[in-house]
Amino acid sequence: MSATVAAILVLAVGTYAFRLVGPVLHGRVELPARLQELLAAGAVVLLVALLATGALTEGGAFAGWARPVGVLVGGVLAWRRAPFLVVVLGAAATTAGLRAVGVA
Repeated sequence: MSATVAAILVLAVGTYAFRLVGPVLHGRVELPARLQELLAAGAVVLLVALLATGALTEGGAFAGWARPVGVLVGGVLAWRRAPFLVVVLGAAATTAGLRAVGVA
């Protein structure tokens, strides 16, 4: 067995074990309320960072103004509880419209 195959098997077993720990320990380990709040806030921060990276950059450079404005329109529509299809189409139409008039 090569080192690559061994590394893949070790990572596969580790991934399976990591996923199995959640259901096995559910209800047996109690996290403090403050830690639960911090974990929830951390998840939100990571999602916002991912959104900002995807919305503002392309190939390591600024993506232009059309994409962030489209994402902003989509965010406002989602905040106003518009249906998902309306959110996606609104963001796409805004971005396409801005690009059509020459806003990069």
